Amino acid sequence: MIQFTLKCANDHRFESWFQSGSAFDKLQAAGMVGCSVCGSTDVSKAMMAPRVGKSDTSDAPAKRSLSRPAGPVETALSAMRKFVEKNSDYVGKNFATEARAIHDGAAPDRPIWGEAKREEARKLIEDGVPVAPLPFTPTRKTN
Repeated sequence: MIQFTLKCANDHRFESWFQSGSAFDKLQAAGMVGCSVCGSTDVSKAMMAPRVGKSDTSDAPAKRSLSRPAGPVETALSAMRKFVEKNSDYVGKNFATEARAIHDGAAPDRPIWGEAKREEARKLIEDGVPVAPLPFTPTRKTN
């Protein structure tokens, strides 16, 4: 794993972990690396100072927990995620079908969230179905 400091075209700076440098390159080329602030996919590596560990860590700063937000943007995103998860129904990969059914009156009107392919989302927007992308993905259990 490697951590890169990244910068978008709007000069937002953020950090992200990748499996390797080549994994970052592949994801970036596919347009799958987005700014954590504005969502822009025009992202590049920013200048970084190498991290060199000391053998004596007695006076080292406390390590940041990856389970807690690091700053105000991550705090806001965490709060948004909790609100969405608490106040809407997760419909998974059936999002496009369910959103269209609600819009057409074939399903009860309620807030939902889920996953849709880019083309499905584009078609919903073209058809006037009110949808918006969320800046997070569903929590997945790996075991």
